[in-house]
Amino acid sequence: MARLSHPVQLTALASVATVTAVAGLLLLPAATAPGLRTTFREALFTATGAATGGLLLVDMETHWTTFGEVVVMTTAQLGGLGFMTSASLLGMMMSRRLGLRLRLLAANETASVGLGDAKRVVLRVAAVTFTIEAIVAVVLFGALWLDYEMSPGRAAYYGVFHSITAFNNAGFALYSDNLMSFDHDPLVILPIAAASILGGIGFPVLFELRRELRSPALWSMHTKVTLLGYAILLVGGAAAVTAFEWRNPATLGPLSAADKLLGGFFGGVTARTAGFNTFDYGLADPATRLVTNVLMFVGGGSASTTGGIKVTTFMVLFFAILAEARGDDTVDAFGRQVSPAALRQALAVALLGVAIVVAGTLCLLATTEFTLDQVLFEVTSAFGTVGLTTGITAQLPAFAQYVLIVLMLVGRIGPITLASALALRERRRLYRLPEERPIVG
Repeated sequence: MARLSHPVQLTALASVATVTAVAGLLLLPAATAPGLRTTFREALFTATGAATGGLLLVDMETHWTTFGEVVVMTTAQLGGLGFMTSASLLGMMMSRRLGLRLRLLAANETASVGLGDAKRVVLRVAAVTFTIEAIVAVVLFGALWLDYEMSPGRAAYYGVFHSITAFNNAGFALYSDNLMSFDHDPLVILPIAAASILGGIGFPVLFELRRELRSPALWSMHTKVTLLGYAILLVGGAAAVTAFEWRNPATLGPLSAADKLLGGFFGGVTARTAGFNTFDYGLADPATRLVTNVLMFVGGGSASTTGGIKVTTFMVLFFAILAEARGDDTVDAFGRQVSPAALRQALAVALLGVAIVVAGTLCLLATTEFTLDQVLFEVTSAFGTVGLTTGITAQLPAFAQYVLIVLMLVGRIGPITLASALALRERRRLYRLPEERPIVG
């Protein structure tokens, strides 16, 4: 048991245990719509997708009862907050105190500065989460009630469900076509996009912006790097999606200019692991899918509700390439030097992410007859815990679906645990080996 006391290992173990428990709830007869049957694989896939914000195997609108939908919504909330953060919050609610082990785990998951502020950070994470979700839920309630003739109770339920899955970047919608029927409605699309962006930036950045919003000079390197990277990927991704799909008759082509811009913008947002869609990616231009693959692989900010290798990892490597191109012997960003340890960790996370995506793609190519384009999109979406699909998920054989389940779990907890493990294992050697320079390139 001593080995399982490591916070990284316990975080991974708690994630798997939570997914297994949720799958058990979804197997209950009360969770499945009358006349339908839920297999273990469908329950496990749905539980993993809800907890990580990943892919979906069955139709949310027709397969689950209200009880099943509430289980999915609650799981998305727990997964977005972070399994150990959720456990810490529950522990404080029940005992009004946070034990040492939970402080270790919460500090690891929320990127807290230390054990002393872990409890405060957990409470702030919960406060920010519930506040943003409540605001978005109210806006969606008004739009659905007034414009779509829903009853107040149904509109409120739909507003809460979609605000939770949006902020936690789960991408689950209570419609068979996800959000395609709202591709013309900014009152629905924009609040969901805003919640996805706020959930994807990362809690450390949100806290710092709340504290120092009017003093950018005081922002940390992490906040500046995250905001710059997020802005570049968001604007670039939205522009690329809009341009490639502008004349596509199967996606944005038939829409008005304003609706095309809305759809392109949402495409740039949702690929950052939000997972909603307002057009069919199976009919999208191959260039759009390639751009989306890149966005899904990078993901959102550190200590956020998103997956991927994270924006900071991507930006640290970008600054490293820039420094090498300039001939600098250090990697600098915003007047600060990036530590060699952070550079090594970013390289390890990125390369491991590439290896996982390649391995998953090979597994699916070997067991299915789908094209590389389709399989790569599905695997990247699973690893990035996005949930976008070309429509092949339900057609995959059982082995391939289990591969996607593993990819979703690894994509959600892998980058966090790997970065934390590397940081915790860091040690100073008291000697240096003779230096020799290999030929590179």
